[in-house]
Amino acid sequence: MADTIGVWIAAFLTLFIFSFLYKDNPLYKLAEHLFIGVSAGYAASLLYQNVFIPNLYKPLFHQGRLLLIIPLMLGLMMVMRLFPKIGWISRWSIAFIVGITSGYYLITYLQTNALDQVRASLVNLGQINNIILVVGVLSGLIYFFFSAEHKGALGGTAKLGIWFLMVAFGASFGYTVMARISLLIGRMQFLLGDWLRLIH
Repeated sequence: MADTIGVWIAAFLTLFIFSFLYKDNPLYKLAEHLFIGVSAGYAASLLYQNVFIPNLYKPLFHQGRLLLIIPLMLGLMMVMRLFPKIGWISRWSIAFIVGITSGYYLITYLQTNALDQVRASLVNLGQINNIILVVGVLSGLIYFFFSAEHKGALGGTAKLGIWFLMVAFGASFGYTVMARISLLIGRMQFLLGDWLRLIH
């Protein structure tokens, strides 16, 4: 019985979302608000159970790791944002988090987006695929080289770089569209199979 009720609720909420294809309406807004509210509540519960309790509460109050008072204070300072008169206190913890996160992601970015890409471009030029890869990388980099005017050989290489970039952007966009179509197919299978039982 509970499963049947859940299927009917999910089906109606799916139809409410699809109703936006006709025009913006109260049913769509209801489903949208429910989705955002439930997602926020679920995320808060997940953070409380999987982050706050095992990483702060238990180590601080059960194991006596007093150094964790610092992140506790930073978290409390961030909550001060909810009170307009003392909201400025939250800027200190936000600044600390932004600084730490920037430093951490700088190293991660250099490792994954810079060094690994350079390493992946250092390939054996005995295969046509590798030649196309190297030509694409170099011409794409030359397109973003603005210190010299794009004329002559430099301009021609920059135009080739534009073509490589457009192919890459097109492939990325196509992948995004296919992912959305896959989600649509999943919803259609749910509506026609699990709800209406027209397909097996």
